[in-house]
Amino acid sequence: MTPEQCKAARALAGMSQQELAIAAEVAVATLAAFEQGKRTPYKRTLGAMQAALEARGVAFTPDGVRTNG
Repeated sequence: MTPEQCKAARALAGMSQQELAIAAEVAVATLAAFEQGKRTPYKRTLGAMQAALEARGVAFTPDGVRTNG
């Protein structure tokens, strides 16, 4: 997942950074730094963020993100 995909997925899911951080059990600062391109989180952290977004109906594709439904 890229920072751009993360931002787009959050928008599609209607989630704030804080909501995603809580759902993925990561720090808001980690998520914000990732979306700003300032930091690449650990693989497990990215996986947790992606899983939280997918639980909200977002699907990740090679070309971006879309909602399921």
